[in-house]
Amino acid sequence: KSTGKSTKDWNGSFGFRSLEAPVFFGIFAETYTMKKALIFDWGDTIMRDFDEPGPVSEWKEVAWIPGAEESLRELHQKYVCIIATSASHSDRAGMKKALKRMGADRYFQHFYSKVELGFAKPDPRFFERILMLSNLQAEDAVMIGNLYDKDISSAKKAGLTTVFFNETGLSGDFPDADIIIRRMHELSQHF
Repeated sequence: KSTGKSTKDWNGSFGFRSLEAPVFFGIFAETYTMKKALIFDWGDTIMRDFDEPGPVSEWKEVAWIPGAEESLRELHQKYVCIIATSASHSDRAGMKKALKRMGADRYFQHFYSKVELGFAKPDPRFFERILMLSNLQAEDAVMIGNLYDKDISSAKKAGLTTVFFNETGLSGDFPDADIIIRRMHELSQHF
């Protein structure tokens, strides 16, 4: 039965955008709940980036992005959760050490850094390598990140579904973002 609303109207009503945006919310939810894995950017998506020099594990302070822990607590029970970074000073061991300081390491099954992957964002091979090492196909995974060009556009080029965490409220058109959220607690509403 037609609702008389266009896809654009539904997108605005529900606060999400989707390149595959179905007319009915139920279809939308079904489309995204069939995913197997969520890939999270690290800095300013899960953990606040205080822009200090050196490895994050050695920073004086580490802190959650508001709402991230609550979302991960729920989502890690339904999905394989992966964390990935292009940070210059952190390898996998350093990531785990920093995340452990916050108690965040328990929510992730895989940890990837550009050091081990051999590629950095925005190179789509960064994501292709993550998929290969995690035994996933692009259609199985969702990338969640706060940098549109590095996280979202490059993940979309690799074939992933994308969630743009637009915490700062950037204005503009973000065609490579399937979903746009302003707060991390919104993530669990979509998955």
